[in-house]
Amino acid sequence: MIDFADFYQRLDADEVLAPYRPALQNALDGKLERVNHGDLPGWLKALDNLPALTADRLALDRGTVTIDSTESLSAEQAQQLEASYRALMPWRKGPFRVFGLEIDTEWRSDFKWDRLAPHISDLRHRRVLDIGCGSGYHCWRMHAAGAREVIGIDPSLKFLIQFRSLKRYIGDTPVELLPLGIEELPRPMRVFDTVFSMGVFYHRKSPIDHLLELQDLLRPGGELVLETLVVDGDQHTVLLPGERYAQMRNVWFLPSVAALCQWLERVGYVNVRCVDVNQTSPDEQRSTDWMRFHSLSDFLDPADPQLTVEGYPAPKRAIVLAERPY
Repeated sequence: MIDFADFYQRLDADEVLAPYRPALQNALDGKLERVNHGDLPGWLKALDNLPALTADRLALDRGTVTIDSTESLSAEQAQQLEASYRALMPWRKGPFRVFGLEIDTEWRSDFKWDRLAPHISDLRHRRVLDIGCGSGYHCWRMHAAGAREVIGIDPSLKFLIQFRSLKRYIGDTPVELLPLGIEELPRPMRVFDTVFSMGVFYHRKSPIDHLLELQDLLRPGGELVLETLVVDGDQHTVLLPGERYAQMRNVWFLPSVAALCQWLERVGYVNVRCVDVNQTSPDEQRSTDWMRFHSLSDFLDPADPQLTVEGYPAPKRAIVLAERPY
């Protein structure tokens, strides 16, 4: 179904990652053996139907991740390309431009990257893990920033197929998406120089356990980049929503920045600091022709956009950096 042979070869060639190859392969084999998703055959067909094109112009370091060629597409190739990518809708994180085809995703993920990039450690030559990576937009930005190996994890098979549809044209790069959750990784696996957990923390029922899981993935001195929903308040302020928050069912703990920093320090992180707080706007998250379901503007109180439809504070996100001590 999906071949990870190139990824295993890279692991075997990396003395730091090689010891974890058997456990990762077992996890992936087990996951793929249990796949029973009714839409998967259609997604795989869309992947197979992508036209045979060669990219000779890549721009992975800009807002719109771009794959292009000096050769013009025929009308038939352009139609085939768009049909395949539309068969993989909805597209959540991006944006992407593939041989002139504009994939206008729900999230302008480049906005988030622009907010965090000036503050994080230089990614050159670093082993990077991106948890909850979606279709892998930020993985490509991390690779373009110089990371030696980027591993994204997300249990969604559709995200995996979307990622592979792009990698087919980008070619052989040290970037891989694994359809795994964090709980399926070997633990401890203290090998990553940088671990990103963005848009994941508030989905975890046990936030302290998540912080410890992240710590078990960092090498001594490694950097955590944690981006999550927050609320205003002091170190004692935490919002535990009811059944839904901004129409999302699986939202648990929304701490204040002060509380989040205290939690990080309490479990042993050092050099903890918040580098950005930003209220999510409909310019950053919205419905598009590539994601036609409800989006942020539908989740806010129409009479007061500072509140969600449930009456909670509207989504505000913070980026907090921290390090695992030596």
